[in-house]
Amino acid sequence: MSSYAVRLSIWTRIAEALSALAAGEGLSVVFDRLRSRPERSVGFTIAVIALGAKMAKADGEVTRNEVAAFRQIFAIPEGEEANAARVFNLARQDVAGFDAYARKIRTMFQADDQKVLIDLMEGLFHIAVADGHYHDGEEEFLVKVASIFGLSDTCFRSLQARCVEGALPDPYAVLGVTEDAPIEAVRAAWKQ
Repeated sequence: MSSYAVRLSIWTRIAEALSALAAGEGLSVVFDRLRSRPERSVGFTIAVIALGAKMAKADGEVTRNEVAAFRQIFAIPEGEEANAARVFNLARQDVAGFDAYARKIRTMFQADDQKVLIDLMEGLFHIAVADGHYHDGEEEFLVKVASIFGLSDTCFRSLQARCVEGALPDPYAVLGVTEDAPIEAVRAAWKQ
């Protein structure tokens, strides 16, 4: 099967899943239907788009800059913009349910495989600050998502220090180490 056919079938399945959600089927029912290996990427795609859209809405208003930030972070295949926009627009209506999407994403990864989750958190921070402000609602949203993802407070503060202009940079948080870390670990983090 060509990559274009795979891409096309993924977006077809996403559209079908959206129709099921719009028809009143629960989020867990739709994700259970998308559980097999190829469809797992469909479930992840829907959850990431929805989580990004709900992040944009966390301060009460979705701005063009936040939509542009989303497009910078999450590549959308050419010709599939309308389908992705449909998912995004449905999800951005309100923030409700963001935690369910975060939990669904979390279940797709093992406890020791947090790199994708950290990258996703960094993308959410990018969307949060795209309008030039970091609001309390965005902070609350991000703290909750980080908790659901199982990310440590140190990891969260490190991302926040790198992404949020004006955030007080705790040097340990910036390096992603604890204050009681041995000097060798601190040096290694600094070199990295």
